[in-house]
Amino acid sequence: MRRLVMKRRAAAGLLLILAGLVLPDSAPGAGDNRTQLLEQKVQVLVEEVQSLKEQLILPEAPEYEGAYGLGPSAARVYGIRQGVSLAGYGEAYYRRILSDKGDAKDTSDFYRFVLYAGYRFTDRIIFNSEFEIEHAATGKNFQGKSGSVAVEFAYLDFFFSDPFNVRAGLVLVPMGFVNELHEPTTFHGVYRPDVEQKIIPSTWRKNGLGVFGTIGSGVDYRIYVVNGMNGYKFSAGGIRNGRQKGGRVLAEDLAVTGRLDWSPTPGILLGGAFFAGNSGQDQTFNGESLDIPTTLLEAHAEYRRRGLAVRVLGVKGSIGDAGRLSAATGETIGSQNYGWYIETAYDVMPLIRPETTRYLAPFIRYEHYNTQYRVPAGFTASGEYDVTTTTVGLTYKPIPQVAIKADYRNVDSESARKADEFNLGIAYAF
Repeated sequence: MRRLVMKRRAAAGLLLILAGLVLPDSAPGAGDNRTQLLEQKVQVLVEEVQSLKEQLILPEAPEYEGAYGLGPSAARVYGIRQGVSLAGYGEAYYRRILSDKGDAKDTSDFYRFVLYAGYRFTDRIIFNSEFEIEHAATGKNFQGKSGSVAVEFAYLDFFFSDPFNVRAGLVLVPMGFVNELHEPTTFHGVYRPDVEQKIIPSTWRKNGLGVFGTIGSGVDYRIYVVNGMNGYKFSAGGIRNGRQKGGRVLAEDLAVTGRLDWSPTPGILLGGAFFAGNSGQDQTFNGESLDIPTTLLEAHAEYRRRGLAVRVLGVKGSIGDAGRLSAATGETIGSQNYGWYIETAYDVMPLIRPETTRYLAPFIRYEHYNTQYRVPAGFTASGEYDVTTTTVGLTYKPIPQVAIKADYRNVDSESARKADEFNLGIAYAF
């Protein structure tokens, strides 16, 4: 702050000195043209000093746009010239149970509070990270469940060229729409899609090393070698509990994950991703060692034009040794699982106020998933895990960084009654 004040005083002093040099003497007969010219020069100096003062106090912010698969806030560090970058996001909701309530309670939650911290060492070396507090505190709630504090990602990027760069650290698995692009202002609905939680276990991160870049025009890729999953934590509900989260993880088995996206024209995105690796981690299951090969294959497409936005995603997974794993864990673990959804939204605000920059989009998302699509011989699948969810709602953005959301979720399964919900949410990103 002291240096800032000194710079401002120095700039003001320079203005006074220059003004004294160029202002005309008060001698009679000085021409009006000369006086006007000198006044214009002084005005230019005033404007230059004001510009300098504003730059010292309010440095120019980078454009609000994503990069390398990340959302606008997560990618903020890539838009600065050097030094520290701070950004973040948050989301809160109110949920009201409408039917099939059972023992379920209406709840409210400050769901996520997130800070991004990055540092640009040089043009070729950048650090980026995400620090998250879930559910506002680490203490237990009325259900006996605790909040959490976690590092969602923390990595170093080493830039060499557009087609080839290196990333190392705690990285996000590059699969689906929201695992990397999970800022709540970038997707519709108070909650992330079920398919991208139950089948693609977002938020999904791994310790790893890989490469990324842009090939030609409109083709982006990312591919990493990462620690494998922990198959002992798999359940009837899928692979989510076996993610491992970067802290003292089992790494006897490694995995490979990658993604390819192609944008043939602005507004169109086509792509796919995969994850493959063993999940046994040299553990014993009922006295025997299992490999538990685990794979996920995913394809996605997005279309955006004149207020219309359409997303389509499909994913299919397989778990090897599922029979022996089910016997060891006491749960029926599906040998195959799958999920898909389609989502459509349309910004109606230009129809109401053509000159506005605000955003108001009704949307509908239809999704289906089954974590027990195929089960091992001798085990029976439960219809509880064969689920269809229809979400209808509104997203309103007074500015791109703030969203107000409302939706109704109808949830059905083949055998179990699921509660329908009405949700209200707020979200921000900066």
